[in-house]
Amino acid sequence: MAPLLSSMGHAISALVDILVKGGAVITMDPRRRVLDDGAVAVEAGRILDVGPTEELASSYSADLVLDASRKIVMPGLFDGHSHSGHALIKSLGMHNDLWYRACEEVYSRGSTEEFWEVEALLSATERLRFGVTCSLTFLGGGDSVMRTDDSVYGDGHCRAVERVGIREFLAVGPRRPPFPRRYSRWEGVERRDYEVSFEDQLRVSEDIIEAWNGKANGRINVSVMFPTAHPEQRPIRGVELEDLKDRAEATRELSRRHGVLFPQDGHTKGTVKFAHEDLDLLGPDALFSHSTDLTDEEIELCRRTDTRIVHNPSAVASMTARCPVPELLNAGVTVMLGSDASAPDRSFDMFRHMFQCMRYHRRHYRDSRVLPPGKVLEMATIDAARAMGLDSELGSLEPGKRADIIVVDAYKPHIYPLNMAPDRVAYYANGNDVDAVLVDGEVLMEDGVVKTVDEAEVLDRAQDEAEATIDRNDLREFLDLTEGYWGRSRY
Repeated sequence: MAPLLSSMGHAISALVDILVKGGAVITMDPRRRVLDDGAVAVEAGRILDVGPTEELASSYSADLVLDASRKIVMPGLFDGHSHSGHALIKSLGMHNDLWYRACEEVYSRGSTEEFWEVEALLSATERLRFGVTCSLTFLGGGDSVMRTDDSVYGDGHCRAVERVGIREFLAVGPRRPPFPRRYSRWEGVERRDYEVSFEDQLRVSEDIIEAWNGKANGRINVSVMFPTAHPEQRPIRGVELEDLKDRAEATRELSRRHGVLFPQDGHTKGTVKFAHEDLDLLGPDALFSHSTDLTDEEIELCRRTDTRIVHNPSAVASMTARCPVPELLNAGVTVMLGSDASAPDRSFDMFRHMFQCMRYHRRHYRDSRVLPPGKVLEMATIDAARAMGLDSELGSLEPGKRADIIVVDAYKPHIYPLNMAPDRVAYYANGNDVDAVLVDGEVLMEDGVVKTVDEAEVLDRAQDEAEATIDRNDLREFLDLTEGYWGRSRY
């Protein structure tokens, strides 16, 4: 929209919904422009214009003006891999290697509808406060313990995320065999156990897709996961292999029929080759998480099939093996960043994960030039959008794209002086520095205050539900600080 002209030839400011002005703007556009004193005009949920503050302030008047002076304006961040449920069992049992057992007990047998709704409220609120405007989240975790025995759990999760207002791709699908699997439903203090088949879980997953994919003005979407097979741990042959192929084919057919993303968790050496040659799972709609110790052949498979990789530098899997991110990038594979959720020992702070990513790979190569800050910013914004098939709509501040924008308060000792804005956010900022968040041009947080939910209510409900979950599953001992917690170099 060009400025209107009066009969005398003078410019008349066009009215827009929002004008964010006076900030250091990191556009992530094709030229990777950084405007030291820039502005973004927003109209009808999309970015109308990006440029110097002086130009846009004279061209547009706005219903709402956000003063970004001494702040940094940038695209909303992406989180490509995480797990629901985790936020309410942070560090539970991890001091004595029982955290995975906690996941197993809570997710399939010890959780209520309230658990999944409250956990989603807490996670989505944390993401919002940290400037994460788009994420992909598995409906469960641990060793692929998916809460897809009944659609009520996914429904509660999606309602909570819709209420907070950020974008999310909820991954649903079957858990790992053998089938049938035992699940439980709670009615007050009474627990009812029942068996769930692979076909049951696929049917429930499709129900959730049909109910939620593309809903909440396109902010809520659904994806289909399938547990990663690990033939390197033990051979998969005969009837077991044929059954695995049948389940993989049925699950992949579901994802392709509905045209949704296909994420997998926990890839490592040998699993990508197996997924390609035996299961036919790779493709541009596939997001393979962790992907540690991949061989050169597997990196080439990802390149050739345009399979995308989610790197979780702060995850436990990255302690025991390394995702070859520089090698993947050099081969032309799209790589985005993920948090791997807020448990057992992390958060949804993607600034933290960007910093960890740089340190992680530089230490491996003993080279401080590996993964420049600009590259990790791309992996959390425009490359992430490309990995999820959203780069025509999101990931950068460009006219025509959806107005997913965050404002980082840089007027703080750990960030100032305010210059070299990309370095400031990649090296120094943290999630608590995020001051304002817009999604589709809707202001979800302003001046550090969440506008869509009562944050105190969310925190109080989370505390109550965490305590109820611990008691329901008799997990009080999982809170103990075990012997060796203090005063030793190892548990």
